[in-house]
Amino acid sequence: MTKLALALLVAAALPLAAADWSDTFIGYRTGTQFREPGIDGTVKKNIVQLGHVSGWAYGTNFFNVDMLMSDRNDPTASGNSGANEVYALYRGSLSLGKLTKTDLGFGPVRDISLTAGFDFNAKDNAFASKKRFLVAGPTFHFKVPAGFFDLGLLACHEQNYNGIVGRSVDFKTTYYLTAAWGIPFQMGEVGAEFKGYANYEGAKGKDGFGVETKPETLANLSLMFDISPLFGTKKKVYVGPGFEYWNNKFGGPNHDGPAPATNKRVTAPMAQLHIHF
Repeated sequence: MTKLALALLVAAALPLAAADWSDTFIGYRTGTQFREPGIDGTVKKNIVQLGHVSGWAYGTNFFNVDMLMSDRNDPTASGNSGANEVYALYRGSLSLGKLTKTDLGFGPVRDISLTAGFDFNAKDNAFASKKRFLVAGPTFHFKVPAGFFDLGLLACHEQNYNGIVGRSVDFKTTYYLTAAWGIPFQMGEVGAEFKGYANYEGAKGKDGFGVETKPETLANLSLMFDISPLFGTKKKVYVGPGFEYWNNKFGGPNHDGPAPATNKRVTAPMAQLHIHF
């Protein structure tokens, strides 16, 4: 799987400088109802985002990096301030239809791609996670009137670090189902977009504490409104609400009872701003 993912990544990343189209944006989102394993209460986070998506003759590239800044309820390892985390993600896709010059559409599917990518993170709390994550597999692109809706049926493999017990963890390879969408529409005179992603990852063996992991669900939903006309700018400026749902975060079983220091389900509303260049 690692060899396949690296080969697809190289093939997809080569045409970055020769993109037929691209969209780069910076974003900001904030909320007070985030949660972290081992912390009983909620956490406020301010998140700064840089995203880029581009397309070329045979596929697409997507890159995103988040800088997540927690309040003191999610402290650093020293406990002097709120923790900071960097989370980066890349996905590259190669269209099988374009590569073979064949119409692979059937029913609601318009094309199939081979997708590969990676995630990595670093956080300065006591857990000190260092996620290294590879994914690869087919993605089905569905027909929609405008925008896109994609469904990936992928395999994934994760390595991480548990600073509490002081050792690295090499998880089992498992399945990874991921959906991503961006559907533009009009609300009267205002342009809007419903966008987001949803991931479902299978159990990946024992974690650093020796506990069997559970299937994990993460969904991030956004309803964004184009307020560019208010500023008279060619740059697209969007604002709107968002919502994050995370079940069995990091694969740890949920414990929603009253006991402290538990892994509770995340249901976090957010306020968001995107500026596209």
